[in-house]
Amino acid sequence: MRNRFFSGLLAAALLDEDIVLITADLGYGAVDAFAEARPGQFVNAGVAEQNMTGLAAGIALGGARVFTYSIANFPTLRCLEQIRNDVCYHGADVTVVAVGGGLAYGALGMSHHATEDLAIMRAMPGMAVAAPGDPVEVGAVLSDLLAAGGPAYLRLGKTGEGTVHSTSLELTRGGSALLGSGGNILICSTGGILGNVCAAADTLSDLSADVRSFPWLSPFDTAAIHDAAGRYRLIVTVEEHSIIGGLGSAVAEVLAESAAGVPLLRIALPPTPTSVVGDQEFLRAHHGLDTASISRRIRERWEAMRGLASQVR
Repeated sequence: MRNRFFSGLLAAALLDEDIVLITADLGYGAVDAFAEARPGQFVNAGVAEQNMTGLAAGIALGGARVFTYSIANFPTLRCLEQIRNDVCYHGADVTVVAVGGGLAYGALGMSHHATEDLAIMRAMPGMAVAAPGDPVEVGAVLSDLLAAGGPAYLRLGKTGEGTVHSTSLELTRGGSALLGSGGNILICSTGGILGNVCAAADTLSDLSADVRSFPWLSPFDTAAIHDAAGRYRLIVTVEEHSIIGGLGSAVAEVLAESAAGVPLLRIALPPTPTSVVGDQEFLRAHHGLDTASISRRIRERWEAMRGLASQVR
């Protein structure tokens, strides 16, 4: 995903001198091609994310389109006041880009685990929030960010994520993408966990599970959830994020204000600190976000629903 973002951003910057990239003294290798091709549109702000964000807001208010870039929590939580007051309050055309969403930097410990970012950025006024699930979704989201502008947050994986979509994807801001149709269960996904979710759906073929990817968390595709509530017998959300405030909360908010009685199962990270470290797949398995665990949780819920239905009869 990171590679798709930088190739797309550089292609746009070669055509538009108002596009500026600011990094907080990292990303070497990833940002080198941009810095070499467009040195006048690149700034290394140093390890000073608050300054980076204030600088980005000032440049944007001068007419540029600015992208800030850093690892996991550092371009968000470390400088949240600047995002809220400098970027959102002024409607500045700044996209905050975080690489390593979820547990991608798992071996570096909790300081590098981006597990509350979606909830916090969803709460920022006027902030568009995107967490694409594969490189194809990155391309679609980036096209919108470049076209529409405004305050935005883009959460990327790290590198090496598989491609789920077989063709290019056209999404309007706030849109989602359905993979499969006609099932009994809808599994909703956001971010880089999409590959695991699709694999889990494949193992649930006897139950007939469809997948809908939500690369946008704000604005959110409420129409898709209202439609799903009338079509599916169970809605499931899966995310590499705290169970508080992310995709599961967004879906629950829609369902709570509707007349639908469809059950909801939320699969996410617990809202507690962890001292467990390891690579991303190890931590996903530890927290029940690997393919086998996702499948098991959904099957258990489905069987429980069938048991209740038989008791009613």
